[in-house]
Amino acid sequence: MASTQPEAARARQFLVPLIVACALFMENLDSTVIATSLPAIARSFGEDPLRLNLAITSYLLSLGIFIPLSGWMADRFGARSVFCSAIVIFTLGSIGCSVVNGLPELVAARIVQGIGGAMMVPVGRLVILRTIPKSELVNAMAWLTVPALLGPVLGPPIGGFISTFGSWRWIFLINIPIGILGVVLALTFIANTKEERTERFDSYGFVVVSLGVAATMFGFENVGRGILPTSVIASLLVVGVGLLTLYYRHTRVTAVPIIDVSLLRVQTFGASVTGGFLFRMGIGALPFLTPLMLQLGFGLTPFASGMITFAGAAGAMTMKFTAGPIIRRFGYRRVLLTNTFVCAFFMALYGFFTPETPHLIIIGTLLVGGFFRSLQFTSLNTIAYADIQTPAMSRATTLSSVAQQLSLSFGVGVGALLLHMTLTMSGRPELTASDFSPAYFVIALIGLSSLLFFWPLPPNAGDEVSGRIVVPPAGKPRIDVPHTAD
Repeated sequence: MASTQPEAARARQFLVPLIVACALFMENLDSTVIATSLPAIARSFGEDPLRLNLAITSYLLSLGIFIPLSGWMADRFGARSVFCSAIVIFTLGSIGCSVVNGLPELVAARIVQGIGGAMMVPVGRLVILRTIPKSELVNAMAWLTVPALLGPVLGPPIGGFISTFGSWRWIFLINIPIGILGVVLALTFIANTKEERTERFDSYGFVVVSLGVAATMFGFENVGRGILPTSVIASLLVVGVGLLTLYYRHTRVTAVPIIDVSLLRVQTFGASVTGGFLFRMGIGALPFLTPLMLQLGFGLTPFASGMITFAGAAGAMTMKFTAGPIIRRFGYRRVLLTNTFVCAFFMALYGFFTPETPHLIIIGTLLVGGFFRSLQFTSLNTIAYADIQTPAMSRATTLSSVAQQLSLSFGVGVGALLLHMTLTMSGRPELTASDFSPAYFVIALIGLSSLLFFWPLPPNAGDEVSGRIVVPPAGKPRIDVPHTAD
């Protein structure tokens, strides 16, 4: 009996990250695949393709509004219950998207999907944190990094293939079997952990921060796209930043705010969130810039573009097997500092691509760049929780998820704005291959600026999570793994 319990625990440590990863992959794939299929959906509805952008922005707004609620919900009703409910809601929203016959119905169904997605991301991460020992966290979180990178690169070719050779409605129907399998596996292998919370729900804070996040995300998502008037975008950003500032003041006088920004005082968590925000801004622009460059600048088809960008996902998969040993050998601080330079170098390198660049060189560069970006994501996602105590885990995952969503939206907005500025200064009516270079150089500098937050970390930051410290049973001394041996 005793021998089977450790085996069951090891199996759960392997299966739980996979279950969460599959759910997150479903969400990430769906979020990007719809962009490729918007023209086909627009033709089906007899709508202007630009108006179909509401199907994307409505989903993002729904995410921004409901993510702050996720941590409180998980503590109140249990992480497994909320995670399974999120999968069910997301799947029902997908079914709704597949049967709609007009834009208003599609927007409503996408809002339902956003409610489910807002719970899946932070609560899925919380499930990992409450199930996996800290010493195994790097390997577990690596599984979550893979779907985050796979979704944006698989979305365009899959969306293009389905829209070209079938019906766009199948884009949403493929979520049904994944959702059913995810719920069954979650109910079987995930414990319904809770944290007792006796304080009142911070309803005022929820309204203020949710509207602030939604307005800010919506504003940045539309920067440089020419869809909304500049005055509307500026108003959204002003209102969003104003509400977030108001919420920060609210946290100073509220005992338990719905998003606990005081957690940023924990050095490892603060470095991950703030430094990671800048790094993800740069990375967030890549899925927007690279397909556009390959299609508009180089003249490739959407399917060919998607197949080339898939190389980045292949690099991410390779990282899954090497992230743990790398972080354990060199430590978080050294990895974050060195790898930030490497990732920024590869982001800048994309700016030197031309239509004459051999595809093998582009694929090889994307492959290696994908590996190092994934290593950075895994490092950021695990060191964040190195010094967070168990009762605060739900609040930490909520704050981290909000910051990540904002940073990715900021990245897309900055990328679009840079392209718009380059096009305006060139005086040309359409983008050419050379217009993308300045954008890549600027986002590389933005990513590089995250060093300011990684540099102050102590050399032993996160050693318990990386495995450089062996934590024995209570009552025995801690063992420090020598930093020069591996």
